[in-house]
Amino acid sequence: MPSSVMLPIIGLLYIVVFGGLSLLRREGLSFRFAVEAVILTVMVTLLALLNLWQMNPILFLILLYLVTMRVRLLVDIGNLLARRGSHRAAATIYRLARRLWPDDAGRLIVTINQGVLSLQTGHPDDAITTFKQVLAEAAGGYLSAKHESGCHYNLAVAYQRSGLDAQAALEFNAVLDTWPDTEYARRAEAALARRRKGVTSHEQDVTSQE
Repeated sequence: MPSSVMLPIIGLLYIVVFGGLSLLRREGLSFRFAVEAVILTVMVTLLALLNLWQMNPILFLILLYLVTMRVRLLVDIGNLLARRGSHRAAATIYRLARRLWPDDAGRLIVTINQGVLSLQTGHPDDAITTFKQVLAEAAGGYLSAKHESGCHYNLAVAYQRSGLDAQAALEFNAVLDTWPDTEYARRAEAALARRRKGVTSHEQDVTSQE
């Protein structure tokens, strides 16, 4: 099958599959994602039709992924740097991700990780402001249950480190309500159990959001 026929088929399937995954994750359909994938598909298909550039279908699929998932790939890199203690480099990567026109879900994911970085660098008050902003925007339906649960968990940790234990308990319970049976929920349950025993740890682990 000629590439001029294969490429639009691949582009369409890519949009359907990844768009469907976004719906399953409860992030909603990203108009920006669809538009970017369509524009790239049309451009590469036209080049093939005009015999100006015949792109291998596998390479085209990789190109689609790199372009449309650029923000989340950068978040992964930023998280890796943060885990290795390169906080300044991670902050630079997150800022770059915000400048690359993320969709609503991508922007919120970047913001969550900027909040996590604030926690890791000893600024829990800044983290609280960031996480509360994300959760307020999450009502728009652009944040998956996974990321919303992680945001509640990290907000609880930020409250703990600020000495606001009652608010922390509310957020740990919100983790259980949002997405039970996960690593976030297990950590939240452990924190609540320690609270019931009268033991409060202000060194609770934070979690990056990928």
